[in-house]
Amino acid sequence: MSDKVCETSAAPKLLFACSGAADVGEIADRAARKMTKEGAGKMFCLAGIGGRVEPIMKATVSAAQILALDGCGLDCVKQSLEQAGFKNYIHLRVTDLDMAKGSSPATNEHIDRVSQKAQELLSAQPQERKS
Repeated sequence: MSDKVCETSAAPKLLFACSGAADVGEIADRAARKMTKEGAGKMFCLAGIGGRVEPIMKATVSAAQILALDGCGLDCVKQSLEQAGFKNYIHLRVTDLDMAKGSSPATNEHIDRVSQKAQELLSAQPQERKS
């Protein structure tokens, strides 16, 4: 990854998603990828947050919005962001959308539902973050 991760004039909306082994983790991951492809935000590296990788941390500090997209109630994304010092983010949990861990296959319907809800949350809070 280049040190030039955030060169646009407008700060990006960064999407951090669970990519865990469970079906709800796959749904979270694929919803974030769908949102990135559609231009609703930019999927970013949660491992870089955990590793405190400098360019990833700097880009995250300057993000317009941060979305933490967790698969289940363990809230690994939320906890990773908080342990790195990020407190101002929008949080969405897949299992809060009537999907259960272990019985919710990563269908287009499930991915679309999560993506749509995440975009609604981002739109409801359009102001830029101040870290």
